[in-house]
Amino acid sequence: MFDFSQFEYILRILISGLCGLLIGLERKNRSKEAGIRTHFVVACGAAVFMIVSKYAFFDMINGQYQGLDVRLDPSRVASTIVSGIGFLGAGMIFVQKNTITGLTTAAGIWATAGVGMAIGAGMYIFGIFAALIIFLAQVILHLNLHREKKVKLTLFRVKNVSEEGYQELIEEKLKEQKIEIIEVSADKDENDGLLSYTFILHLPDTATEDDVLSLTQYQCCIRPWSKETIK
Repeated sequence: MFDFSQFEYILRILISGLCGLLIGLERKNRSKEAGIRTHFVVACGAAVFMIVSKYAFFDMINGQYQGLDVRLDPSRVASTIVSGIGFLGAGMIFVQKNTITGLTTAAGIWATAGVGMAIGAGMYIFGIFAALIIFLAQVILHLNLHREKKVKLTLFRVKNVSEEGYQELIEEKLKEQKIEIIEVSADKDENDGLLSYTFILHLPDTATEDDVLSLTQYQCCIRPWSKETIK
């Protein structure tokens, strides 16, 4: 006979998914690695595991296995979610040039799994408010930090360089102008062996784009860099 109480379990999964969607929406607006779909699936999956942990083994407890005395620990499946979700978080943390990114997104995934577990366990109000707290914390705290650290970045590209040690030379000139170098990359043309350098710079108020262009005799271009690289 079909157990109509399972419709409530489906409702729990849907509510969990909506809470995960709310948290993922904020991450998507920040162009993060994990967005709406990832948080939605994580919340739904955590709710499924929690429901299975609580209700999937009633047939064994009710003595349908030849009168055996079966004892179960419903928390065992739930406890593995907390540690098991770590593999997703680990895949979102990157270390580049002594800078760590993705920690907030990884923590959000971990917390979203907790929201799914709470709603999967039937703690609707607790789970929904937890999702709202996480969402508001992501938005409010990010706005504060963003105002403090937001900088205008400029992309400066120098093409077809044949001079050896050019990168060190141009970096020295930039430092003399008190221009901060955020990132440097170089590409080599396989045909003629010439190098092209790409600098991402933070120009102070005392320097202009013309000042940067005047530092080199090679073909170059400069334009605003809109990608957020400091958070």
